[in-house]
Formats: sequence, structure tokens, C-alpha cells
Amino acid sequence: MRKIQVDIVGLSATPTGPSSYALILKEVGGDRRLPIIIGSFEAQAIALEMEGIKPPRPLTHDLIKNILDGLGVTIVEVVVTDLRDGTFYAKIYLELNGMTYEIDSRPSDAIAVALRCGVPIYVNEEVMEEAGFTPGEETSAEEIEEESEEENPLPPDEDISPPPSPRRTPKPTSKEERIAELQKQLEEAIKKEDYEKAAKLRDEIRRLKMGD
Repeated sequence: MRKIQVDIVGLSATPTGPSSYALILKEVGGDRRLPIIIGSFEAQAIALEMEGIKPPRPLTHDLIKNILDGLGVTIVEVVVTDLRDGTFYAKIYLELNGMTYEIDSRPSDAIAVALRCGVPIYVNEEVMEEAGFTPGEETSAEEIEEESEEENPLPPDEDISPPPSPRRTPKPTSKEERIAELQKQLEEAIKKEDYEKAAKLRDEIRRLKMGD
């Protein structure tokens, strides 16, 4: 498994409600970003550690670290390993008495623990390829639609489209139009930092392209 080290570059509430947050991971030395939707409790645990705020009593992730430290267990790293049916999976790698152990975990819990233990966070290259995005990306499909619109402008107040002209630039197929429109929406969502919407749009674009 080829893995990519990442840093946390964003953590914000999503428009869907107070119970979900978008955690944004960015590859070290690169531009790709990976959005992961997490719960409010895990988001709070991550935010508190990032801000260096220590609660008066240990929270769940603090307790996990304290137990591991007390048992002499060393956390080596955490890795976001898989994306299956829209759900991310992660592993926490531990060392004890010269042996390495893999512990299944939700990415949010693994990252909350990693921050407290000061260990690196990684993402499987395949997961980054499948679910990551690069801000500001433009695609040829978008350019095709933009060129078509520029070459065939309509009057701003026209309610009925004029009949097709023999000289009119051929429009993309309905599937290409759909992909181009979704890609525009994806770009707008990224600009507005609406990463939950961006993740859903990205998945829909991938589904359409895989149907070729």
C-alpha cells in the first residue's frame, strides 16, 4: 500500500446541520485535498487538540491515549486505508514489545488519537486518487460547454430558444452536459468551502464517468 502523509487544513460545520462537520486533509508537498464528513463529538475532540485546549477531565480520546501510555503501547501512525460504499475506513498502527498491531478505526477517531500522540497521519494513495480533489481544477468538459455558450449567446430576456441553426456548434451529449454542469457546481462548492456538497458532487461525477 502506497500512502501519502497529510495535514489537517480545515474543520468546519456543514450546511446540513450542527451534527456533521467537514474535516479536510491535504497531502504534504502537494495540492490534493480529501474531505471526510465526521460527527460533532469527534470534530470537537479534534478541534480541542488543534487549539491546545485541555479539558479539566480527560475526554474519550484523551482516555485512550492515557490507557495506551500506561500499558507501554506506542502509536506509530494512523492511515485512512479504504473507501467502500461511500464510507471511509482507517487503521491505527501500534507497537508493543517489538510487535506491530493494526487496529480498525473510524478516521475521525484515529485522527483524534493521532493528534494527541503526535504521530503522522497518512492516506492510502488509492483513496486519495478516488476521493481527493485539487482546488481550481478545470476540465475539458467545462471548456467545451463554455465555448458552446460563448459562440451561441441567447438574448437575456428570451423565453423561447430559437430553432437550431446549421452553423450552430454541436452541443455535447446529454451525459457530457450533465458532467460539465456537475463540475461547475463542484468548483463553486469548493470556492464556498462547502466540502460536504463537493464530496457528493465528486461522487456523482465519478459515477457518470464510470458508466462510459
